[in-house]
Amino acid sequence: MLKTAEFVSLGHPDKTADFITCVLLDTLLLQDKNLKYAVEVMIKDNTVVLGGEISGNIRTDNLTEIVKKALRTIGYDERYASLWGDKAINIHKINVINLIGVQSGEILQGVNQNGWGDQGVFAGYACQSPDNMPLELTLARRLNNALYETAKKSDILGLDIKTQITLDETGHIHTAIVAIPMLEKTDLTNFIIQTLGQKPDKLIINGTGAYTVHSSIADCGITGRKLACDFYSLACPVGGGSPWTKDASKADLTLNLYARRLACEYLKDNDECFVYLSSCIGQAQLPSAVIKTIKNGITETQTLTIDLIPTEIIQLVGLDKPIFAHLCQNGLLL
Repeated sequence: MLKTAEFVSLGHPDKTADFITCVLLDTLLLQDKNLKYAVEVMIKDNTVVLGGEISGNIRTDNLTEIVKKALRTIGYDERYASLWGDKAINIHKINVINLIGVQSGEILQGVNQNGWGDQGVFAGYACQSPDNMPLELTLARRLNNALYETAKKSDILGLDIKTQITLDETGHIHTAIVAIPMLEKTDLTNFIIQTLGQKPDKLIINGTGAYTVHSSIADCGITGRKLACDFYSLACPVGGGSPWTKDASKADLTLNLYARRLACEYLKDNDECFVYLSSCIGQAQLPSAVIKTIKNGITETQTLTIDLIPTEIIQLVGLDKPIFAHLCQNGLLL
């Protein structure tokens, strides 16, 4: 059976959108640790649309500068604009549209009583492989990150990168696919083989034959559209909504991270472990917590009673600090 996973760099417009909202969240958390935040981002050409709700003791009169800070961190800075011109997002031309309002007081009253800020379902996964993640996803991430770090220092390679790895039943790479912008045609074959540690049976670099126009110039970016990359590809159901657009009280990142932690703990000598959690808005207790393990094709399921309240789980997974932008680059990898 063939298994496939893809990964994208922060230069991909969807991940650029994810990263912008995470940088904004981290910046505002430094002003108010009790911030309540839910902001989606759409980016097309050089226009960035911010839409959502924020409540806290913060200032929001410098949103354009925060957006530009995020873009510079990704690598879409002034130097990049001089190299790529109109073929990529241009930091000199950024226009920010602010559609941010205030969080509902009805939601806030539940959170203030130490309940969750949203209801939803969440999934965690772990398997016997490097990082306890699907090997195909680990390899796609490894290759993508290596190409991205190389591109950030290059005058020829661009930052909007997608990698895709297909493994056969033995774990050998059946197919590797790379999309990476190039101002000049560059042979990356040896770099890819060295990074992956093996030679794919089939290697495709820029399948259309040419790739220069990229980022939000070529494709509209929207938060939450790369969940298969952020989570476990096809190995496990995606839990909750986008993990990158909300503060920790909303649960989408918090309980997915907690489910991942539980999956790693309960994996032990099993082949795979799945964890399924749910939350109720305004309530601290989780309505359900189920762990499923698979070993030698045999499945066992058990229910858990979790007594931790939201603030305790938030602290346990480290989301009581402004680390959202850091987590955004590599997904739910713990």
